[in-house]
Amino acid sequence: MEWYENRILSSKNGTNPMLIKELKGGYAVFGDVQFLPGYCVLLPKREVNSLNDLPLEEREQFLSDMSILGDAIIHSCNPIRVNYDILGNTDNYLHAHVFPRFKWEKEERRRMPVWLYDSSNWQKKETAYNPKQHDEIRNSILDYLNKHYS
Repeated sequence: MEWYENRILSSKNGTNPMLIKELKGGYAVFGDVQFLPGYCVLLPKREVNSLNDLPLEEREQFLSDMSILGDAIIHSCNPIRVNYDILGNTDNYLHAHVFPRFKWEKEERRRMPVWLYDSSNWQKKETAYNPKQHDEIRNSILDYLNKHYS
């Protein structure tokens, strides 16, 4: 099985190359695509269909970790805001998208959900994660989490 066929399990067993850091309520992973540099995903510790399937304590920890991942992105990328999306419509398991939004985006784009960007952004080689291009941000997010997350 390839790591991306079960991102939660591959994060748990250490084979997910996008894993940034294990947190108390989930796994912070770097986005496969980086058309918005610093885009990350928070995966839960176990496979559930939705946030509401977690007991309240686990749910609170997941949401807290999501916001702390947002803090790390703010620190590392200096966006004008961070968007948080928990959808589960395409990938039917709990996961939270954490998107930095930037001043350099066209204003009409910034006002729309990221999902309304051209779908090619999710598959273009130019927007795919590239260590040479993106590891400075990825490492900065990790450094922030290591220093500010207990």
